[in-house]
Amino acid sequence: MLVKTMTARDAKTHFGEFLDAMQREPVIVTKNNRPVGIMLSIEDAADTLIPEMFMEKEAGYDEWFQAKVAKSLEAFTSGKAKLVAHDEAMEQVWMRVQAKARPVST
Repeated sequence: MLVKTMTARDAKTHFGEFLDAMQREPVIVTKNNRPVGIMLSIEDAADTLIPEMFMEKEAGYDEWFQAKVAKSLEAFTSGKAKLVAHDEAMEQVWMRVQAKARPVST
């Protein structure tokens, strides 16, 4: 992967060009010839853990998530749950989403 480098002064002076460059490829920002940061596009960051680090979570989310994972692991190791092929699992999820999206008749 090609990585562009800009000085902090150039990034400040040519901010529009800096933004254009970081949308094409990550840009390392240097100050006094030392790397001090990196700028990357939202698209490049989407497949990393970066967005999750900055998302606000509801109180108790981490505990809920850990309990959910523990319950799932226990079900799998005890034989109460079975492995399902990815395509089949995605189909099941899609059917659940569609079922919840249907308006309830009154």
